[in-house]
Amino acid sequence: MNAFRNRVGGFAFGGDYNPEQWDPAVWREDVRLMREAGVNTVSLGVFAWASLEPEPGTYEFGWMDEVMDLLHENGVSVNLATPTAAPPVWLTHLHPEVFPVMADGQPFGFGNRLHYDPSSPIYREYAANITTKLAERYSFHPALAMWHISNEYGPTAYNEAASVNFRSWLRRRYGDLGTLNEAWTTRFWGQVYTDWDQIEVPNIPRTWMNPARKLDFKRFTSDALLECYLAERDIVRSFRDDVPVMTNFMRFFRHADYWRWAREEDAVALDIYPNPADADSHVSAAFNYDLFRSLKGGQPWMLMEQSSSAVSQWKLNVVKEPGRMRLGSLQAVSRAADSVLFFQWRAGRGGHERFHSAMLPHSGPDSRTFREITELGRELKLLAPVAGTTSRAEIAILFDWDGWWGLEETHGLPRADFSYPDTAMRHYTPLWERHLPVDVVSAGSSLDGYKVLVVPNAYLIDDDGAERIRAFARDGGTVIMSFFSGVVDDCNRVRPDGYPGAFRELIGAKIDEYWPARPHEEFAVEFADGRRTTATWWRDDLHLETGTALATYTDGLLEGRAAVVGNTYGAGRVVYFATLLERAAFDAVVLDAVAAAGVRSPFEGVPAHVECAVRGDDAYEYVFLLNHSGELRASVPIGGEGTDLLTGRRVSGEVGLAPLGAAVIQRARG
Repeated sequence: MNAFRNRVGGFAFGGDYNPEQWDPAVWREDVRLMREAGVNTVSLGVFAWASLEPEPGTYEFGWMDEVMDLLHENGVSVNLATPTAAPPVWLTHLHPEVFPVMADGQPFGFGNRLHYDPSSPIYREYAANITTKLAERYSFHPALAMWHISNEYGPTAYNEAASVNFRSWLRRRYGDLGTLNEAWTTRFWGQVYTDWDQIEVPNIPRTWMNPARKLDFKRFTSDALLECYLAERDIVRSFRDDVPVMTNFMRFFRHADYWRWAREEDAVALDIYPNPADADSHVSAAFNYDLFRSLKGGQPWMLMEQSSSAVSQWKLNVVKEPGRMRLGSLQAVSRAADSVLFFQWRAGRGGHERFHSAMLPHSGPDSRTFREITELGRELKLLAPVAGTTSRAEIAILFDWDGWWGLEETHGLPRADFSYPDTAMRHYTPLWERHLPVDVVSAGSSLDGYKVLVVPNAYLIDDDGAERIRAFARDGGTVIMSFFSGVVDDCNRVRPDGYPGAFRELIGAKIDEYWPARPHEEFAVEFADGRRTTATWWRDDLHLETGTALATYTDGLLEGRAAVVGNTYGAGRVVYFATLLERAAFDAVVLDAVAAAGVRSPFEGVPAHVECAVRGDDAYEYVFLLNHSGELRASVPIGGEGTDLLTGRRVSGEVGLAPLGAAVIQRARG
């Protein structure tokens, strides 16, 4: 990625470009305006399969040749896509079996995108053919800077081809039917398999599904999609192996395990559309940015798609008020994005996304949006020294796809309305509001270097992941854990010896039963220091062993029992929530535990509407100050002095921010 950063001169800036949707006379106007806006990178050909191969085996590359040459002549690098997210209609007419069959048995049908079964050998063959043709023609074109494989992988298919591939995947995972039957607990309800051909993908049964079978199908689907990515990646690498290869992921996307995918990418890239109608959408965005920085061990990542203003996916698609697009872009950069890219360059006249905003909107270059885009392009050039730097954190939060699938994709839990992302955000938000840097980890990640590990609802965790958490505490770390954690193993089987299974010794308590709350049920809770609060949604019927009660219930059938537990484990400390506390009380417990672990924010006292984040390298640190309030001004003490890269001014002591204002302070380490 260093070569890519050097090529574009810092941050990549631009967006999806779809010239095949426009008359060639428009192309020269496009590149003129790209130069005016400071665009240095476009993603090309994402949905162009039908334009590149209008009939099977007939290729029309003349238009792309012209566009590639034109972009290169104007200093714009190309992130060239394989167009395999949108198979052409001739392919689905020749081979309707490539359509994904949905869980209800109905085919997906033509007219959208992602209309393919990722396990289909026919789809994979045609996808390999078009990818090979592109790689043959453009691998050494001077405009090529990166390969963009397909787009937003996501289809889940229930075809016969998927069943065949699922059986192969299960053979590799379990080896023999005896092991599979044991892992899936198939003697329950008499589901024992005696032949591999008896196993099919788990489409909708009459009632409920074997939870281990469904969990494995989620794992398989992620891997089947990954196989498609790897096949195309390996084709383009076979022609030239010094061009970065990636695909674009999505925010809180449940159907692909991005920890597994990230290992196969030269960079991870995110498509994200924070809803301007949601006043807190920037907090969720921050978590996703921290996740994507963490997927490849703290390396810079790519913001591949965002909107310049309104999108077209919600019932109410409000515009981004003046300054919001700039602030959101700088927020991604503050959390180690090395690109600011949009969907799309020019607003489309027709199709589903005709009202989706663009860098160049329907109102043309004499528009608020284009003026803001041009100003952002100018500012990103000023921030070029920041590119390639990253962030450091002493706090890690667990976010694991196996745990997500176990919690939300299987039935029969004490309650079936868990939201894993919402739980993660509940734990992340108080840290974000206090400007505490956070990394995100998987169950298999190294925890070296962290002081605090936050574990939200880790219902399903394998033995290795559970031992990593215990070892982290034994070695002196602080673990903050919420209820319904450590309950089942990686096969979705309840762990022996009672709840909470993997973490009984860690939290210093055993749990007799899980008591989900009735609608509108509320519990009174009192802390050891006399503070009072309330709790809802959930209670553990918990019995202390080595742990002590930090807070207890003061009413109901569990009166006197612990609602929050503290425990010493080895050289470390554990705080366990046995219920869902009211937010202020919950946040206070989390922040007290972080402070007791010796983690401090350099921005203590700065209001929560001002986001503070730091990137850096061995020589410099870059302090990003972002005022998310559209009404309030702010003054932020920075300690020492530095240079605001956005204005070129020297600053010291404190920095003033207008509503929606921003500053990026460069200062020497130490």
